[in-house]
Amino acid sequence: NVFPIPPVLENMNHTKGGLVIFTANSHPSGRELGKRIAERLGVELGKVQVYQEANRETRVQIQESVRGKDVFVIQTVSKDVNTTIMEMLIMVYACRTSCARSITGVLPYFPYSKQCKMRKRGSIVSKLIASMMCKAGLTHLITMDLHQKEIQGFFNIPVDNLRASPFLLQYIQEEIPDYRNAVIVAKSPSSAKRAQSFAERLRLGIAVIHGEAQDAESDQVDGRHSPPTVKTTGAIHPSMEIPLLIPKEKPPITVVGDVGGRIAIIVDDIIDDVDSFVAAAETLKERGAYKIFVMATHGILSSEAPRFIEESAIDEVVVTNTIPHELQKLQCPKIKTVDISMILSEAIRRIHNGESMSYLT
Repeated sequence: NVFPIPPVLENMNHTKGGLVIFTANSHPSGRELGKRIAERLGVELGKVQVYQEANRETRVQIQESVRGKDVFVIQTVSKDVNTTIMEMLIMVYACRTSCARSITGVLPYFPYSKQCKMRKRGSIVSKLIASMMCKAGLTHLITMDLHQKEIQGFFNIPVDNLRASPFLLQYIQEEIPDYRNAVIVAKSPSSAKRAQSFAERLRLGIAVIHGEAQDAESDQVDGRHSPPTVKTTGAIHPSMEIPLLIPKEKPPITVVGDVGGRIAIIVDDIIDDVDSFVAAAETLKERGAYKIFVMATHGILSSEAPRFIEESAIDEVVVTNTIPHELQKLQCPKIKTVDISMILSEAIRRIHNGESMSYLT
């Protein structure tokens, strides 16, 4: 006879290892997300000490056994991004040398994600960070809204790239009463795909701002001007001439799409240097938009960003808590936060129990 499995046992992990959640951040604000996730999962945070010594070296001391357990290391990026990375690497390595069964990194915002393409004589730093994490002993990575999805290919371990869009879409539907009169705006052609995704889900129109700033993909930035643009002799056969590359010219500001008498909702993945968002808001005001919202997953909001937002035509900036920004919220009441600890805790539960992740990614 086959006895039915009791419901309590169905959700349990059928392996011998337990579940341990650590926060690798030495900064108190960075531990807040870890506490929320642990509460949702009904577990206590693992006992660990992470601190900086007098000479600024990072020291990690794990204060409980992790042998044979599934360890999840939650790390949120603080202002000191390089210390954040070292804290993560040292803790992962400490878990590895303490015989953890698996080590999953939970980095809601993946640092250096903007440096994922070759620029002039630079380097692809995202690839370096990925290699360091794998070398330290990471066996799985959970992150959210990578700047480029292709970053997943830099890892030789499984990467789950979760989506914050359902939470931002819910905010639009619940907190913007007349959102049916809105238009989703891409502040540059490069973010048009994200804007299209939002527009299709909300059944709204789309507008694209073009020419407001030189695009990051320009020839000047990515190194295609590295070869000399003057005609050279002697390098190849005299009868052959390499045609000169015509430089790009920045067009005047144009808005493709109607925003007159509408609510404009600018969507992007990262809001850090807000100059481009402020300029986009001014352009939309001139074109007749009567209310302007900015939606982004990662609110880095560096240096003077809160002051610029407060003084701008932007009515509200909505970001998730992938990055701590309590100080910025005190400086600028226009900044609102959406909690995404629910999807991270569900991802941890599914990975620990060996369930499918396709619904979340």
